Amino acid sequence: MEKTQRELAFLRDLYIQEDWTRRFTELADKHLDVRKAENVLYLNAGTGTHCLALRDTIDEETAIFARCEDEELVNIARDKALAVKADVDYSTSEFEDGAFDAVIAEGSLTEPGDISELITEAARVASPGASVLLMLPTAGSFGEIFSLLWEAFFSEMPDSGRIAEDLIASIPTTGQIEEWAAAAGLKKVKTHVASEAFDYDDAEAFFASPLVMDFLMPRWLETLSDDDRDRVTAKLGELIEAEDGTITFRFTVKATVLTGQKA
Repeated sequence: MEKTQRELAFLRDLYIQEDWTRRFTELADKHLDVRKAENVLYLNAGTGTHCLALRDTIDEETAIFARCEDEELVNIARDKALAVKADVDYSTSEFEDGAFDAVIAEGSLTEPGDISELITEAARVASPGASVLLMLPTAGSFGEIFSLLWEAFFSEMPDSGRIAEDLIASIPTTGQIEEWAAAAGLKKVKTHVASEAFDYDDAEAFFASPLVMDFLMPRWLETLSDDDRDRVTAKLGELIEAEDGTITFRFTVKATVLTGQKA
């Protein structure tokens, strides 16, 4: 049964933050410098965990604003900030052009087709000279799963192999996001990539993962009917078991951080 926004928000906080988002924010922390910023905006702040970590390290005179993706996430983020008495302004608000000295955009769960728009939005709210940082997966991610999904589609829906090909092609390359950043008005653009591995004991563990079943698979299989989705998922499970036998199943993600400066 499809999860509600409230249920997904709690899953984000309980599981996705640690299992998924942390891989991207730890890489971002290595390339983030907001020491001279008077104000910082965090786009797609989720349940606010990374914002709270930044609040501990950024000068208390620096104001931190965070835009969450929906009201359920905002509620959790505000409760967490209140519990630790952290001064972070969480909302779902739109912000004015050129209003921030630094902008951080967390795009790890953003639809690949919306990444260009996210970069444009980050550049829009950044002031001239402001630093901009974006986190996301890039091309080469999920290759192990997409390969098996292609086999599953071919087996269960012979005319639908194109779906897996489209999934692979939809994930942007580092070259593409650098071009989008330049087009959005950023200079000194750089990308930093780290390979992250996700391991599961078997197909059962894979399908029990909230990351897989509540956040990744619904996106990958969203064009399928319920019946086709069930058949493809079942076949994928068979292929995972056949692929790895008694060893763990692993897929890898190219965690990527793009940095730049507003011209």
